[in-house]
Amino acid sequence: MRTPTSYLVAGLLTLLSGAVAPSARAQAWALPEISKETKACLECHKLDNTGVYQQWGASKHYRANVGCFECHMASEGDPDAFMHEGQRIATIVSPKDCARCHSKEAAEFAGSHHSKGARILGSLDNTLAEVVEGNRGMKTPGFPGGNSAAAVNGCWQCHGSEVKVLANGKLDPATWPNTGIGRINPDGSEGSCSACHSRHSFSAEQARHPDNCGKCHMGPDHPQMEIYYESKHGIAFRAFKDKLNMDSAKWVVGEDYNLAPTCATCHMSATPARAATKDRPAIPAQAVTHDVGMRISWNNRPEISVRPEVSDKKMGLAGAEVNWETRRNNMKNVCINCHERQWVDNFYVQYDSLIDLYHEKFAVPGLELYKLAKPLMGPVQFANHLDWIWYELWHHEGRRARHGASMMGPDYTHWHGTYEVAKHFYSKMVPELEHLIEKGRASTDDTKKAAAEALAKKLEEVLNSANHNWYLNKMDPAEKAERERRQQEFQKRYAK
Repeated sequence: MRTPTSYLVAGLLTLLSGAVAPSARAQAWALPEISKETKACLECHKLDNTGVYQQWGASKHYRANVGCFECHMASEGDPDAFMHEGQRIATIVSPKDCARCHSKEAAEFAGSHHSKGARILGSLDNTLAEVVEGNRGMKTPGFPGGNSAAAVNGCWQCHGSEVKVLANGKLDPATWPNTGIGRINPDGSEGSCSACHSRHSFSAEQARHPDNCGKCHMGPDHPQMEIYYESKHGIAFRAFKDKLNMDSAKWVVGEDYNLAPTCATCHMSATPARAATKDRPAIPAQAVTHDVGMRISWNNRPEISVRPEVSDKKMGLAGAEVNWETRRNNMKNVCINCHERQWVDNFYVQYDSLIDLYHEKFAVPGLELYKLAKPLMGPVQFANHLDWIWYELWHHEGRRARHGASMMGPDYTHWHGTYEVAKHFYSKMVPELEHLIEKGRASTDDTKKAAAEALAKKLEEVLNSANHNWYLNKMDPAEKAERERRQQEFQKRYAK
């Protein structure tokens, strides 16, 4: 960890690390005055970087006399340290640096999926950006063999880069600038606090705004921002955003605001304690958390949704010990500040039912069919038509349906979600599977013939199941008659 050279700051850090009780170490602290090192920085930077100077001057850091040097100071041996105007500093302020004052927040963030965002660098998504979409045309000192500009400007800017340090503390342009949420920093820490708390104002008000999350959580595969703005929550936010006291230091739902929630309200912000009544027990207050997974009861990222403790275990996170029921109760603790208990409980019945539908009808059989089709396809990922069909079906359309239901966005659940899943399952995936079966049966390779028969057997089983037999005109006669009766009733009611 970087250490200060000024006696004043060193003394305060000693106090924080030793004389203060552990429970108090999470609290930020203030200096009695601006340090001489920071004053020296300001002499130039207030002229050379006026915008930065003004942002800092409007921040809580300024009011706490915490300035340039306190955040950017470095120790000899730090990988990205360099000498500047007589002081050893580093460009990057990492979560490890922020933890000197914000230890609780940094620890929570380090245990979250956000901090692990850069692990996408070896994933299928990054293969798309590096190989399918990109090439090695971006050559930099840190990547003399070249890199993909599609990955650098796209994936890495949300998920985070692995910052490479050049001579004299300079940073490789392929990896900096970067405020990706899971950035891998030269000091070994993961994450970027400024991904949400933009420098140099580091505004809590900005971090509470839905558009702040929308920098990454938007688009065809995870349109949480668009879903939010479609939902009643987003509609209320747009109507009442000037009445939500978003610049309040405390900002507790039900106390400081109640007209609309933001992303932060539900996933991170504090809730009040509620006294017991004859209908319900007392409800404890919930503190602010920087682990956004602690109120999520489904991880909808994979082909088949999993409970969050399962994905936490795979990533080696402490959240593996926190079950989904606890996390759901954490979220319900937020919901009941605006909704009554039955409303909240019934919402989760609806949400879980959509997850079950997607799994049972499309994801589980679709994944089985895709795996059985592998021997009949070329060996290179995304060189086959079925690769693209299946990937978009679960990664884009299936996610949209699940995320839409989780955030009460009906259009994203249906038209951008389950409709697209069903359309492409029946009009693209099934015909492509039939094509592969036909091609495999005509092959002279016995292995491919056997694979074609196994795939054909499974496809027949899936299409003849209750979920899909309508496609073969084998719907149960009683259900078919009931649907025809309802259609006639609808036409009679609304016919002109």
